[in-house]
Amino acid sequence: MTHASTGQCELMEPLVARVLAPNPSPYTYTGTQTYLVGAQDLAVIDPGPDEPEHIGALLAAIDDRPVLAIMCTHTHRDHSPLAARLKAETGAEIVGCAPLVLDDHGPRADAAFDRSYAPDRVLADGARVTGEGWTLEAVATPGHTSNHLCFALVETDALFSGDHVMGWSTTVVSPPDGDMAAYMQSLDKLIARSDRIYYPAHGPAVEKPQRFVRHMAGHRRQRERQILRLLEKGPQEIPAMVERMYVGLDPRLHGAAERSVLAHLIDLRNRELVLTEGDAWRSR
Repeated sequence: MTHASTGQCELMEPLVARVLAPNPSPYTYTGTQTYLVGAQDLAVIDPGPDEPEHIGALLAAIDDRPVLAIMCTHTHRDHSPLAARLKAETGAEIVGCAPLVLDDHGPRADAAFDRSYAPDRVLADGARVTGEGWTLEAVATPGHTSNHLCFALVETDALFSGDHVMGWSTTVVSPPDGDMAAYMQSLDKLIARSDRIYYPAHGPAVEKPQRFVRHMAGHRRQRERQILRLLEKGPQEIPAMVERMYVGLDPRLHGAAERSVLAHLIDLRNRELVLTEGDAWRSR
């Protein structure tokens, strides 16, 4: 699959098109990818940031077709803010993840929660939205955020994976809402499925998803082992751990790496493998 081009409607398969929002960053890669599902009538997945350029591109791609649902995988500000304006333009209801407002002390502005998000209907795990020739099923995948959903396109075995599985980078799991144990359980849940392809909110499509997700889970377990080995040498503070674990990482991403290390440490503490000692962590 090719990379998306900002503002262009690109057909991925007969029932799926994508439009890239103009919000590239070290954390969003080329930007947020909004997906249009359907041919005669539509669902819009992850409408994205409230940018005039993006709403214009989406309305051009919709081309006066009925929009039945505006569906959000989660409520970070690069995913859901445009939902209200798109609802006003199309009359579609906003459905998908639950609202979540939390002061996120993570390192990135685009990871803050969207306080304006007001769904007309919250989808439970397994709930479905249907249109002409398409069915989208909610797949609860907490971890990146506690309210994260993926959406499975039943007719073609495609999965819209939001930020849970991205095509370009590992996912940031940032406490207090991000939960590493829940994230790993959600990865296992996806491994057990038989989806043919993933369409993530950032990065290219994932064409061998089970193998890809097994690799992601293995990477997380490797990070966990790195942490435990470092703590065997004595108490460690998180910034020093990141310096050792993420050699060559873009300095702009150090804050995100610190949040993911913290998420691992909280999980290890809950499993009674490590404990805190002031600002440092040590083996139990």
